[in-house]
Amino acid sequence: MKKMTSLLLSSVLVVSLLAGCGSNKTTEESTTEQTTQTEESAGTTDTKETTTDTTTSDGTGVKTGIAINTSLASSTDATADAEGVAQTDSLAVAVSVDADGKILNCKIDSAQTKINFSTDGKITTDLTTEMKSKQELGSDYGMAKASGIGKEWNEQADAFAAYVVGKTIEEVKGIAVTDEGVASDADLASSVTIHIGDFISTVEKAVTNAKDLGASSTDKLGLAINTTIDKSTDATSDAEGVAQAYSYYTVVTTSTDGKITSCVVDSTQGTVNFDTKGAITTDLTAQVQTKQELGSDYGMAKASGIGKEWNEQADAFSTYVTGKTIDEVKGIAVSDEGLAEDTDLVSSVTIHIAPLISIVEKAVANAQ
Repeated sequence: MKKMTSLLLSSVLVVSLLAGCGSNKTTEESTTEQTTQTEESAGTTDTKETTTDTTTSDGTGVKTGIAINTSLASSTDATADAEGVAQTDSLAVAVSVDADGKILNCKIDSAQTKINFSTDGKITTDLTTEMKSKQELGSDYGMAKASGIGKEWNEQADAFAAYVVGKTIEEVKGIAVTDEGVASDADLASSVTIHIGDFISTVEKAVTNAKDLGASSTDKLGLAINTTIDKSTDATSDAEGVAQAYSYYTVVTTSTDGKITSCVVDSTQGTVNFDTKGAITTDLTAQVQTKQELGSDYGMAKASGIGKEWNEQADAFSTYVTGKTIDEVKGIAVSDEGLAEDTDLVSSVTIHIAPLISIVEKAVANAQ
């Protein structure tokens, strides 16, 4: 009987040990396969980021987010007294957010792009003009002279960004605003006198968009905008004129050793059409969505050799540069046509990547 009991106990022990070995097995999250496709319009680069859940070195999950709000409402027809103006105003906000929903870092910039055209439907703006963001313009934007506190747009945007750090989005939405849209909080009003309604709504969108892409609470945050207008064309008897502000936006986080820990790329095409008399034909109240927001509605997948949309390719590129230094990103092999030559990248990104490399480089340089 004792012998039988001993055998039974030994069997139980073996089974327990085997079960224990199975329970110690760790699972690794694999990044989703990412593919990309070539975009027909030159100068566009598209890639897709993979979202992989990670935690920071201090055990706190940090999310990275970007949002863009664009308006065409300030555009005007050409008249006998003044040229027409196709104006695209794009406000961009980048944030990093901790696991408790508090904003760790915030960057704000804006692209105000103006393209002039005449009463006979001809573009009069030099299409090679460098279009700087308001942060890049700095004092050249010219707001300080008219400001009651003598502060430029970029200084006031930076002050607002600093003010929301440490706050949750509910606290940001609770910032007191007057009927005119300016801050009524005394501390904030002392450094920010411009309208802050759009700041608040775009910060809210950026926090909502934020994803856990690998950033840490100690990382720097960088935001960059690149805008070109060279796709604009005159109106003719056969086709309306096109005034297009084509912008790329990138947010990155970088570690203390200079490696990119997270990256998001987005783009807008602010397009205003006009006829041969200089009259605007575009609905200026229509919502201008980013390519990330458009998703499959952008319509690239149908023409793609790999069947991938712009946002998918943008995400793939962002994932590819994560973990690299900016020198490594600048060293990515690119063909004379601006396409990726690296085998791993080509499998997911078949569009022009030169503009993406450029915008990531600028964002890393801006990181603070």
